[in-house]
Amino acid sequence: MIISLLKDFTHKQKSEIIKRLIKGKIRVEVLDSIKSIDQKDWDLCACPEIFDGKPPYDPFTTYNFLSALELSGSVGKGTGWYNCHLIAKLSNEIIAVMPLYIKGHSQGEYIFDHNWAHAFENAGGRYYPKLQSCVPFTPATGKRFLIKKSYEKQAGEALTAGLVTMAKKNNMSSVHITFLPYEEAREFSGQSFLLRKSLQFHWENNGFQDFNDFLNSLTSRKRKAIKKERHKAKSFWNSKGEILRLKGSNIESRHWDSFWDFYQDTGKRKWGYPYLTREFFTIIHETMSDQILLVLAMENDKPIAGALNFLGKETLFGRYWGASKYYPCLHYELCYYQAIEYALENGLKRIEAGAQGEHKLSRGYLPSFVYSLHWFLDENFEKAVGDYLQKEGEVVSNNRDIMLKESPFK
Repeated sequence: MIISLLKDFTHKQKSEIIKRLIKGKIRVEVLDSIKSIDQKDWDLCACPEIFDGKPPYDPFTTYNFLSALELSGSVGKGTGWYNCHLIAKLSNEIIAVMPLYIKGHSQGEYIFDHNWAHAFENAGGRYYPKLQSCVPFTPATGKRFLIKKSYEKQAGEALTAGLVTMAKKNNMSSVHITFLPYEEAREFSGQSFLLRKSLQFHWENNGFQDFNDFLNSLTSRKRKAIKKERHKAKSFWNSKGEILRLKGSNIESRHWDSFWDFYQDTGKRKWGYPYLTREFFTIIHETMSDQILLVLAMENDKPIAGALNFLGKETLFGRYWGASKYYPCLHYELCYYQAIEYALENGLKRIEAGAQGEHKLSRGYLPSFVYSLHWFLDENFEKAVGDYLQKEGEVVSNNRDIMLKESPFK
């Protein structure tokens, strides 16, 4: 019926009209829990590759990871992270999903807007609550508009409209979408969203055959420094210690107990309290242990330090580190060099080693842009932030250029 009514239009005009008709039928709904949607419906949008027996490109937007956050009480009531995930439906089919939270603070995001909040409130406004599309406590690049193929443009526009409508109806100050891939950030930055550019340090596999091949790509001074650090890190063991890389069923409850102690200690040092509960680690062990790499330093068969990583199809994501005993360079060995060795042995293309850390540069992790999108209800404040982001972007680009001149590579 639609095609017959369009017989007098060009192919391009027909295409545009059909897109508008489809868009008009898309409904956007809000879920107060990811448990309100069937796991298959979510993952068909977020990680359809798993249904072909492949690992997810992004383990953090999977149903298993996000539901573990909710079930463990790491997000939800009393945390300042209130679930309000979006789903887009065409007829009765779910064609897109988006992880989304109402935030009562700016903790656990890693794209910092504290200064914006202070400025807005000093001017008499109310910055919180705000809307945040991200994976809580996880500064890892991944899609936020999780859309089935062939619906990308229409569903993306519907989700964007849903975000803005939700913020306006509830008089929320702002909407933030963080750690998007560049292509997604570029596509949606023209739809009333401001684009922000920040830096992280990522390692790229430039076709290295093994760790020695990686070392040989470095300048002599940097290569010698890394060899010296690795020697120091391993020198304390003698005959009573080893490094273990554990996945799946090889990770035991006692390993998680030790890592929980490490995680708490690190959390207290950096942020004042750990974001994740002990139950979170129990749940992810049960539901996604094949996507976890736990690297432990053992002394007399007891873990004394550890680094937790998550595995995507092409990327190793370094997340948490901690120790009960501190030895020279052990942090670098577990978090960076063991990660590089694993990536090379398993054909991974890159490592994202988490937020911040210029010390990663000399260890082969180069400064890389990460992107976020921001929308503000108040037009004057939006203009002020836009001006700030333009200047900040120039500084970020200049800083990256300066750091690249200090690259450890030949």
